[in-house]
Amino acid sequence: MISSVTTSLPTQSKRIVRWMRNAILIFLVLAVVLAIAGACYESIERAAGRRRFPQEGRAIDVGGYRLNLNCTGHGSPTVVLDSGLGGYSTSWRIVQADISKVTRICSYDRAGYGWSDAGPLPRTSAQIARELHTLLQKGGELPPYIMVGHSLGGYNIRVYNGLFPGEVAGMVLVDASQEDQSASASPRLKQAQEAAIRSAQEKPFFEPLLLRLGIARLMAPSIFAQSGIPKAQIEESIYLDLQPKYAETRRAEFASLAESANQTRAAGKLDDMPLIVLTAGKLTVDESKLPAGITRQDLEDFHKQWVDDLQVREAHLSTRGKQIVVPDSGHQIDLERPDAVISAIREVYADVNSGAVLKH
Repeated sequence: MISSVTTSLPTQSKRIVRWMRNAILIFLVLAVVLAIAGACYESIERAAGRRRFPQEGRAIDVGGYRLNLNCTGHGSPTVVLDSGLGGYSTSWRIVQADISKVTRICSYDRAGYGWSDAGPLPRTSAQIARELHTLLQKGGELPPYIMVGHSLGGYNIRVYNGLFPGEVAGMVLVDASQEDQSASASPRLKQAQEAAIRSAQEKPFFEPLLLRLGIARLMAPSIFAQSGIPKAQIEESIYLDLQPKYAETRRAEFASLAESANQTRAAGKLDDMPLIVLTAGKLTVDESKLPAGITRQDLEDFHKQWVDDLQVREAHLSTRGKQIVVPDSGHQIDLERPDAVISAIREVYADVNSGAVLKH
């Protein structure tokens, strides 16, 4: 009896080991099959996106990589549009269609976004401004320019003005970043931003898998539905966002915010340049996505400071600066209230063309 039990134990152990080995093998085969299926799905969908959403503009080499420039209309000065962090040229469609009836207007995709190639690091405002200067030169677009910058784009165009004096004749800042905004934030908000920047500097190891195996694409519709992007643009945004270059660039720009703020501060004031500062009057907050320790009240306090102080400082960059608060718009004024942006550009254009400012 004892002998039969002892001889059956090795047999049972062998069966267990064999079962585990087979289970692991089946799991690995399934994982490989799913990975191949996901990669094929991602490749097919990305190719379909390229066909459905062809490039709007032309690719111009700016030094070993190409940027997308889309210019329409005729006249001078030329209006140049620069998007916020993570944005691309398509967010300006309504604005561009209107202003092109009045003068020449150019939207473009910064390196790494939209139909542009990825560019060199770091992605600071100075690097971006130099790339934009090269793009406009090689694209045959001549100054003077009226520059329009949304959010981070505000840093970029102010740095451009500092690097290339005399080329910018007027400016519209659209709820634009302000170089003292981090220093003016409460300790809790400052800690949350510093933590977000540290996180941006560390590339998640799983991100390439999510993008290349189609997982991010499966998750995207529900995420974008809550983003505030117009429904008609969601599919195009998914196509443009779900590219490895986009995630890398967005993270790099965010990680360089402090350096870009210093470069903007060093760019100085705008003298008597025609300037309109559009400020979002509405605070939109998804309380379920607030960082730990941050309350709605924290954001309401900062928003009041944003409207009444930081954006006022931007208007004071020029002796001819003016702030316009857009009460029914959140941060994305270019999408929520493009008519306000159009009105501001037309006003600056008229001011520049009055003859008092245009010196070129």
